[in-house]
Amino acid sequence: MLEKFLKQTEFSSYQDFVDNFRVNVPHDFNFGYDVVDAWAATHPDKQALLWTNDKGQERIYTFRDIKDASDRTAAYFTSLGIGHGDMVMLLLKRRVEFWFSIIALHKIGAVTIPATHLLTDKDIVYRANAAGIKAIVCVGDDEVTDHIVKAMPHSPTVEHLVSVGPNVPEGFDDFQAGYAAAPDFVRPAHANSNDDISLLYFTSGTTGEPKMVAHDFTYPLAHIITGKYWHNLNEQSLHFTLADTGWGKAVWGKLYGQWLSGANVFVYDFEKFKPADILKMIEKYRITSFCAPPTVFRFMIKEDVGRYDLSSLKYCTIAGEALNPSVFDEWYALTGIKLMEGFGQTETTLTVGTYPWVEPKPGSMGVANPQYDIALLTSEGNWAAPGEQGQIVIRTHGQKVLGLFKEYYRDRMLTDKALHRDIYYTGDIAWQDEDGYFWFVGRADDVIKSSGYRIGPFEVENALMQHPAVVECAITGVPDEVRGQVVKATIVLAKDYRCADKSALTKDIQDFVKQQTAPYKYPRIVEFVDELPKTISGKIKRSDIRNKPVGVPA
Repeated sequence: MLEKFLKQTEFSSYQDFVDNFRVNVPHDFNFGYDVVDAWAATHPDKQALLWTNDKGQERIYTFRDIKDASDRTAAYFTSLGIGHGDMVMLLLKRRVEFWFSIIALHKIGAVTIPATHLLTDKDIVYRANAAGIKAIVCVGDDEVTDHIVKAMPHSPTVEHLVSVGPNVPEGFDDFQAGYAAAPDFVRPAHANSNDDISLLYFTSGTTGEPKMVAHDFTYPLAHIITGKYWHNLNEQSLHFTLADTGWGKAVWGKLYGQWLSGANVFVYDFEKFKPADILKMIEKYRITSFCAPPTVFRFMIKEDVGRYDLSSLKYCTIAGEALNPSVFDEWYALTGIKLMEGFGQTETTLTVGTYPWVEPKPGSMGVANPQYDIALLTSEGNWAAPGEQGQIVIRTHGQKVLGLFKEYYRDRMLTDKALHRDIYYTGDIAWQDEDGYFWFVGRADDVIKSSGYRIGPFEVENALMQHPAVVECAITGVPDEVRGQVVKATIVLAKDYRCADKSALTKDIQDFVKQQTAPYKYPRIVEFVDELPKTISGKIKRSDIRNKPVGVPA
């Protein structure tokens, strides 16, 4: 499959990768036809999706199955009047209908809006009106459908509500009945152009309302690197990415790059995360490649990992938040597998990563993806030297960059702010070492300036996370008349420390951080909380913490 899009598919070194990786972008590329249907034509019985859930149910789908199911789903959607350019929101958790639906929407040239089932009626109203959503396809769970019903009086563009079950409330179309009765699918004469919008994500946003990130139909091809060269997949791989289908991580790890590489996608549909269950799935199904956020690995290393046969597991990747080196070291000690970190945004694909020919440095995001021209821009507007902090930017050279978002939908001002002078500004701060590895510092708005020093939140959080009392933490800056800003730590305590003397514990934590990193970085203010404020995607809302009144610095 990859030979259709790459002149060279195998590389001997990172330098070879940089010098020779090139993607051939076909005219009017459509992932549904050019990848899914192409596999079905040449390898119809090749497994594409292995789905199971926490109730013990299991289903196996070949590429022929996925082609047939997506064709039937496309025919059903077409019967509802959904066509080219129409906006369709999917709230499908980890149901197999997500894969049927997103491929179907690609095939008819419609726009897919993946969304989390955690949205409230207010969230749904905002999204429906901001994007002009025509249809919503959802799981038939009361917690989801109740919010949708409440949102409808304020969502005039929505014409169809579709439930995949188990319940089909009044006012919802029955997906299963419509799917069964759908006529034969007739492929549109012209489903799409490369520049058409195929995918729209609402960013979770730690400040303000979510932005609408629009990607065109060529976006899946940019995930060749994600699947083949970051996840290190091949046609024998069984890959497991832990992500809900509402997040961008799902198409990163459960769809595009995996099927372009010919890998089998493993899906575990569960209601409550239990780290032991994830280890059981890896053991039972002989998973070969696994990707999850660092938080998941932090939980798993607390389990008795030695009880599980993980011998099938050959490769692990990590993204979604910065990785603490201590987690890397412990997972490696337990399994012999190095965590290969990666970094990207909703607006991009993988921009920085650790590839098979690159030795990981614990705590580093890795090296530049050759698909992008990555650089660091200092606050003074200069290109950063090794060791110097700067904002991660992508230089476009006035050309369309494969994998970079098309626009913030319906927001020209915001688009121009992020994309101007042939540069995309990510808003993330990092530094690069002499070997070309990038090290994450924090969001541009989160970097703390104290007594002339620039302090990245992550480096302090990394030190804090090594203290046994700390389960979770967030570092923010607090205004200070003398120092400009001082460092504040907001901490969720481990169970055994919740009743400890807070004054003594604060002093102990401060002294600990001074020993782990430069003394000027220690938190002068320490606050203990039951939980950290987060967005619906789990990102810490530092703005909420910054805006909360604080006491006197320590």
